Amino acid sequence: MKVAVLKETKEKECRVALSPDIVESLVKQGFECVVQKDAGLLSYFEDEKYKNAGAQISDDPKEIYSNADVVLKVNAPSIAEVGMMKKGAVLISFMYAATNQDLVNACASQGISAFSMDAIPRISRAQKMDVLSSQANLAGYKAVIVGAAALGKIFPMLMTAAGTIKPSRVVIMGAGVAGLQAIATAKRLGAIVEVSDIRPETKEQVESLGGKFIQLKTDDSVELGGGYVKNVSEEFLKAQQELVGKHIQEADLVITTALIPGRKAPVLVTEDMVKKMRMGSVIVDMAVEQGGNCVLSENNKTVTKHGVIIIGESNLPSLLPMNASELYAKNISVFLTHLADKDGFKWELDEEITKGSLIVHNGSVLIS
Repeated sequence: MKVAVLKETKEKECRVALSPDIVESLVKQGFECVVQKDAGLLSYFEDEKYKNAGAQISDDPKEIYSNADVVLKVNAPSIAEVGMMKKGAVLISFMYAATNQDLVNACASQGISAFSMDAIPRISRAQKMDVLSSQANLAGYKAVIVGAAALGKIFPMLMTAAGTIKPSRVVIMGAGVAGLQAIATAKRLGAIVEVSDIRPETKEQVESLGGKFIQLKTDDSVELGGGYVKNVSEEFLKAQQELVGKHIQEADLVITTALIPGRKAPVLVTEDMVKKMRMGSVIVDMAVEQGGNCVLSENNKTVTKHGVIIIGESNLPSLLPMNASELYAKNISVFLTHLADKDGFKWELDEEITKGSLIVHNGSVLIS
């Protein structure tokens, strides 16, 4: 079975779907790997490393797409790229199918099958395939580093002959994988960390990392599922904003991580809240690509509003491309070898991981 790795075409994307080490592992299992020329260059993987791992290198993406049995990517291909795939081929990448219907339709029209890495069920059996967690972990770390770099003061308390510098105060909104890594990173740098999350069960995790939990009173409008918050009411969001707003006023750095799958990100930081923050403080909006948790954030831009620096970096894992690609490659290779071997796919359509992640099968759309 021929597995193809294409160069990512999305703006500011530095990751690649397979690392040379994982290519070597797949080749030993009997897979044939073809890698587009310079596909791994931005992740610091030279073509020579892929060659030494047993991959073929090609500079013709059209030929790669048309001959591949399986196409592996980080980001979903464009509709034009899908149009180059042969009928019966398999695509594995991020798809975010709930908000990308045109892509889903294109896959169906082309007669291919498509698995979405972001739809893999978050169950214990699939932990080694959980690309959302591996990438969010890196994003949480980088969010703190990016925020610290933009902040005009240091994180830890510093006692000097000239006086004592107070530690920075960091407020993190959301205690998922990204939020927990952000807590750990900010604490290691010496900051005072406060954390809000509408899931009360995260309190113990927050406190185990040295963070102070901002207790929110939940109500019946909060819907949870699969480890995510699926829905909240406007009334609850307003109450959350009022409580957390008091902590944000005193914060030097605010990091927001709240996402609702398939929907626009909830607004957690209003313009009025930004106006009350200290001049020179920083917001890192990790949900900016889904509309943003801060109303003033702008996608892939750093702006200053009311004296506050607002960072809207949409692809934080890509700022750590070597690690991000290595982890993604491990995730996607475990997923691939769960679904198939060198002779082809098993197509166990009722198996939980397959059923949860298969979006299109032989031209038929499987999601509503």
